Amino acid sequence: MNVVPGYHVRVIPKQRLSASVDADLIEAAEAAVAGGRFDSVSAWVNDALRLKLEQDRRLQALGAFVAAYEAEHGEITPEEIRDASRRARGRAVAVRPMPAKSPRRTMRRRR
Repeated sequence: MNVVPGYHVRVIPKQRLSASVDADLIEAAEAAVAGGRFDSVSAWVNDALRLKLEQDRRLQALGAFVAAYEAEHGEITPEEIRDASRRARGRAVAVRPMPAKSPRRTMRRRR
């Protein structure tokens, strides 16, 4: 194996896993491999599991932050949550135009 001096290769041990997976997810994994986005279905599954782990860690950190905030400042009220949501929506930027509303049709009576 040719290794650049001073460069350390980090080897992550692999372990076999047998799991039942929904058919549509297998199709998505195989499409990702066929499209060249992943080297194998195993790589796709590994990436998905890593993303799930990262998401779980972020949610735990957020939960800890909210608990610490509420311990210091009191429980966040539903009104505060609604106000924060309203402010966030007000600052949102559309990434695609909203579809035009179709003109309202007036109901005509049949004679």
